[in-house]
Amino acid sequence: MSSTHHVLYDPEGRLAAELPLDRETHERVVRTAMAWSSPVDVPAADVVQVGHLLAGAARVVAEEVRTCADRLPEDDGRRLFAELILQEADGRLSQPCTSLRGVQNRARLIRALYERLDRVQAAVPVDEAAAASP
Repeated sequence: MSSTHHVLYDPEGRLAAELPLDRETHERVVRTAMAWSSPVDVPAADVVQVGHLLAGAARVVAEEVRTCADRLPEDDGRRLFAELILQEADGRLSQPCTSLRGVQNRARLIRALYERLDRVQAAVPVDEAAAASP
């Protein structure tokens, strides 16, 4: 029995609201990308595919950060830092990713987004977080 897997490429982020975060998978891909030490380790086509996968993951996580941060007061420092990382994410994700260095930078971006997500989720009042859950 064979299995086929496809990388979802959604540069406009249309599916972000409909797909749940798959943090475990995202973190596994990040660890794998960070473990590559040389461009010789990975075929160029794989680098591009992983770059697309990480871009999609980063967009989904960024949207979740944005949603949680929007629930915080405008003068909350956690919201400010979330907005800064989101601006950084928008800038990085607008660039093509065709090198191992680019893939590893996207992996670092996902780490930063998840760190920020943890902080803003912890700051959202319990009643609002419960209301936002499906």
